[in-house]
Amino acid sequence: MTFSAKEWIPRRRSVRTFDGRPLTEEDRRQLEAFLSALSDPFGVPVSFRLLNAKEHGLTSPVIVGAEEYLAAKVRRAPHCEISFGYRFETACLFACSRGIGTVMLAASLSRAAFERAMDVQSDEVLPLASPVGYPADKRSVRENLMRRALRADDRRPFETLFFAGSFEKELRREDAGVFADALEAARLAPSAANGQPWRAVADGDLVHFYEAKSMKDSPLGDVQLLDAGIALSHFDLVRAEDGVAGGFLFADPQLDAPENVRYVVSFQKAR
Repeated sequence: MTFSAKEWIPRRRSVRTFDGRPLTEEDRRQLEAFLSALSDPFGVPVSFRLLNAKEHGLTSPVIVGAEEYLAAKVRRAPHCEISFGYRFETACLFACSRGIGTVMLAASLSRAAFERAMDVQSDEVLPLASPVGYPADKRSVRENLMRRALRADDRRPFETLFFAGSFEKELRREDAGVFADALEAARLAPSAANGQPWRAVADGDLVHFYEAKSMKDSPLGDVQLLDAGIALSHFDLVRAEDGVAGGFLFADPQLDAPENVRYVVSFQKAR
């Protein structure tokens, strides 16, 4: 059960206004099967569930017309944020390919109700959840205002996020070689407040990923690391589609990085 990341990443949009229809039996079956087989390169298990909003008392003030939510929890462990972000975004892309709308929500959830429904334990965290349903023909006024305030469709230029060999030299897409499409896909990833807190340095067969930290950690963990996991999912899905073999490794190259820019993980192309 696959989808083309290169096709759906540019088409994915956050949806906050739904038409009220429940998922069809086929879409539910396909989504649940995809979730049951979903994995990531970082190895921290993530548990997903589709939840009925009325049954569990789930609400969000920014959502209109959604009957169900996709929620997930993860055990607090090293790399749990990037595992969670990677898997949740991959699930949202698959949903998009089925015509199902999603939007990642954290602060605007009825959090206690979600945590009860997911039976979140003391060593676990539920960073976010998403409504799932079919987009309405017209966005609500509230959604249009939110998108405008967040500049939701804007992304930073390629050269401000990605670098060649060190943080001293900007990387142009035309100079990124086999990583060009994958890095462009990472550039398009959604993030909290559209902050795009990921950076990357390409160095030969390696790409080193970083977090440009501008937010304090919360009881839910490092939200910007979760955003980095979302961008990593885009990168990894597209490099695989492009036939670029290789894998992730944790091997900090000790580059001279700007203040508050922290190493996350590297990708090494197979030789």
